[in-house]
Amino acid sequence: MAHLVWDWNGTLLDDLTLVVAATNVSLTAIGGPEITTDDHRRDFRRPIADYYGHVLGRSLSTEEFLQLDRVYHDFYREGLLDCGLAADAEAAMKAWPGTQSLLSMWFHEELVPEVTRRGLHAVFERIDGLRPDVVAGGHKAEHLVGHLDALGVAAADAVLIGDSADDAHAAAAVGAACVLYGGGFTHPDRLAEVGVPVATSLLEAVSLARAAVGAQALR
Repeated sequence: MAHLVWDWNGTLLDDLTLVVAATNVSLTAIGGPEITTDDHRRDFRRPIADYYGHVLGRSLSTEEFLQLDRVYHDFYREGLLDCGLAADAEAAMKAWPGTQSLLSMWFHEELVPEVTRRGLHAVFERIDGLRPDVVAGGHKAEHLVGHLDALGVAAADAVLIGDSADDAHAAAAVGAACVLYGGGFTHPDRLAEVGVPVATSLLEAVSLARAAVGAQALR
């Protein structure tokens, strides 16, 4: 049976507006420029320190990154209650015929209560976010390895739906399929450069994910 790994921020959760606002607050804290939503969707990348470095036009010290990260997340937490799911997120989750899980680069101890608060915890076989000993902002690949291992799912039987090039790179690193969603943090034109299918909606993403793993794997 094929398995679907969902991304959370910018994919199932429609938090782009909040993310841009939190990014601007954090940049202001060190005298950086203000960005727009279009700027973010054009320039977003991981590791997050590289994204900040691109916006600032210089590299960041560890101390600066930790300050930006702290200011960002403090602001983000305050606005989270006003964020809804993507318009077709629940329909998309119901449309997938196999098992599903959630892998996020958000903090695990905050992710699980938030998913539970929204009544979605029963949808997923497993929910994983960043553990306390991991500094935020890195790549997803190593976390995807651990996630699939914990599930007992072979990478060849898995497909990932996310909204950034890093999601595609993580899937490729482990040998899983990937579909990218163009309504999240990254502009679809940039996602198209990655070389995996790009969907305009989550329902379309699920349809493309089903095609990517093949009908036989979904039986």
